[in-house]
Amino acid sequence: MTARDTAPHEAFLYIYRLKPGMGPAYDEKHRAVWPEILALIDAAGIYDYQIWRHAEIVVCRMRARDGFRAASAATAVSDVQRRWTASMADIFLSIADDAGEPLWLDEVFAHRVGEATR
Repeated sequence: MTARDTAPHEAFLYIYRLKPGMGPAYDEKHRAVWPEILALIDAAGIYDYQIWRHAEIVVCRMRARDGFRAASAATAVSDVQRRWTASMADIFLSIADDAGEPLWLDEVFAHRVGEATR
């Protein structure tokens, strides 16, 4: 199963690319996330959401109660999500591929105690 079709509770990861020099602006936006966005994240079943940044590369990792597609469907119809994304349009270089899919990170190695190594 890939991140494009995650099982419930399975982590999925993707990246954003920021415009040059926009890292601090991205950080500032996320120090003041709108309460409506946090409520939407909760309502979409996303219960574990982490973001890391290195220069202009942002890595997002999430887990959702019903998997990626269900969480994405819940946020896609939200005016709050559209306004949040629009408020950062001047920060982003790319957030999706030509088909509108997130810029997925594919797992290439894992070492977990008690599990087979890929």
